[in-house]
Amino acid sequence: MKNSLTLRTRRRLLNVAAAGGLAATLGLAGCGGDGAASGSTPGPAASATASAAALTVKDPWVKAGPAGEMTAAFGVLTNGTGADITVVSAESTVSPMELHEMTMKDGKMVMQPKEGGFVIKAGGTHELSPGGDHLMLMKPAKAIEAGDEVPFTLQLAGGGTVAFSAIAKPFAGAGESYAPGMSMPASGQPMASATP
Repeated sequence: MKNSLTLRTRRRLLNVAAAGGLAATLGLAGCGGDGAASGSTPGPAASATASAAALTVKDPWVKAGPAGEMTAAFGVLTNGTGADITVVSAESTVSPMELHEMTMKDGKMVMQPKEGGFVIKAGGTHELSPGGDHLMLMKPAKAIEAGDEVPFTLQLAGGGTVAFSAIAKPFAGAGESYAPGMSMPASGQPMASATP
């Protein structure tokens, strides 16, 4: 009995070792020796690259505003793939950024960071709009004037990125404010203290 267990254990170990050797051989064959020999770095995973290539930003624009004052960028995110894509963060050379949403709290519409990012369903769209989800420019270093072209980069779950530019426009809005702690009544009517 003891010998049969030992024999079984040996066979399992040999099978595991053989499978590991085969996997290592296949892995090396798939690496493409030329890239490794030239010292080039591998690119992003195919799924991240495919997601980035298939996510587009339609009609992007940013609300013009003074230096140091919060403002936001908008547009329509379109997913041309058969899988959901999640935007986990955004960057811009003009300002630190956050992903934000507008939500109801205590009968008021308030702005807050969007937990988990923006999910764009397979084959679907996700609108970034005033009074809804948006890309928040927290503190622009200089004024964003109407007509300025502002660069953005979206970071996707899985490592892909999507770069785009948005044109700055003057916008009075629907009473939303991008100042900390400001809110909009549930009616959607402008508040006297809200900034445009």
